[in-house]
Amino acid sequence: MINWTLYKREMKGSIKLLVIFAAVITLYVSIIISMYDPEMMKTLDNFIEVMPEMMAAVGMSAGATSLIGFMVSYLYGFILLIFPMIFCILRGNGLIAKYVDRGSMVSLLAAPVKRCTVAFTQMTVLVSGIFILIVYSTALEFVCAEHFFSGELELEKLLFLNLGLLCLHLFIGSICFLASCIFSDTKYSIGFGVGIPVLMYVLQMLANVGGSAEKAKYFTFFTLFSPDGIIARESDAIMGMIVLLLGGVVLFILGIIVFNKKDLHI
Repeated sequence: MINWTLYKREMKGSIKLLVIFAAVITLYVSIIISMYDPEMMKTLDNFIEVMPEMMAAVGMSAGATSLIGFMVSYLYGFILLIFPMIFCILRGNGLIAKYVDRGSMVSLLAAPVKRCTVAFTQMTVLVSGIFILIVYSTALEFVCAEHFFSGELELEKLLFLNLGLLCLHLFIGSICFLASCIFSDTKYSIGFGVGIPVLMYVLQMLANVGGSAEKAKYFTFFTLFSPDGIIARESDAIMGMIVLLLGGVVLFILGIIVFNKKDLHI
C-alpha cells in the first residue's frame, strides 16, 4: 500500500526539517540535563518560586529529587512538546494540501497510483518523521545522562515516558494530516493544523497555572499526556496514552478516507 518511490522522495524532503529540529533539541536537552546538580537545582527552584505561575504554565515545577524527575520538570512541559509539534504542523501541511494548492497533485495522480496509496504513503512519511524525532530525543537524553551522571537515569522509565510522548505527537500529527486532507487551500490547512494544537497547548498552560483556570484541562488533549503519571505507571496516565494512540489512528484513517473521496477537479 506504500509507494516507495514517493516515500523515498518525501523522506528526503523531511531530512532538512529533521536535522534542524534535532539540532535545537540537542542544544536544549544537553544543556538542561547538564544542569542537574544540587546547587543548580536550588537556583532553578528559587527562580520558579519567584515566578510560579509563569513557570507552571510551561510545565516546570520545583522539588525534583531524581534525574528523571528533573527531566520531566524542565523538558516535558515545553521543549519536547513544542518542537516536535512544530515539525508535525510544517510537515503535515506539506504532504497533501501543498500539492493540491499548487496543482501538483494532478501530475502525482496521473501515474498509475491509487489515491489511497498516495495518502497512506504521505501519512507514513509523517509518522516516520515523528518516530525518528522521538527516538533521537530518547537516545540523546540517555547519552547525555550517562555522560554527565552515569548510572543515575532510570532507562525503563525514560523509555515508557517517551512512548507516551510518541503517542501524543502521533495524535498531533494526525490532526495536521487530517486538516491537510480536508482543505485544498494551504492557508486553511495551516490555519486548522496550527490553530487546534496551539489552542490546546494554550489551554494546557492555563490549566497548569491552577486556580479557576484549572478547569481548562478538561478541554485539551494535552491533559491525556501526564509525564509524572506515566513514570509512576498510574492507570489514568496509561489510559491517556492509549486514548491518544487510538485517537491518532482514527484521525489518520479518516484523513485517508476524506482524501480518497475528495473532489480535486482533475
